[in-house]
Amino acid sequence: MNQLVRSQQLNWQPLIEANTNTPRISVKSLRYDEATQRATTFLLKFEAGASYPNHSHPAGEEVFVLDGEVRFGAEQLRVGDYLFTAPGAKHAVYSKTGCTLLFVVPEEVILL
Repeated sequence: MNQLVRSQQLNWQPLIEANTNTPRISVKSLRYDEATQRATTFLLKFEAGASYPNHSHPAGEEVFVLDGEVRFGAEQLRVGDYLFTAPGAKHAVYSKTGCTLLFVVPEEVILL
């Protein structure tokens, strides 16, 4: 079954997750998995100075930078950069200037 999402018509929502404080990060869900009750494909917008705590990815992660700059662990990413994080890898995320990112995260992250 096809699913079309017009992301320009969606409103940014605060990113709210249990056991973590993520102010200044907003989300737009693009693909929601009913079986796991979570978004697997989504956009995140980091305001300048926003960060996401250290975490691991049991099933990996894919990220594409649409706007701005962001640091994933030791990797500095800019507009047009793509990052694949291997299953089990760990990192924190920080954007000094702010950014918009496309994520594909097949399985929930584990906060460290």
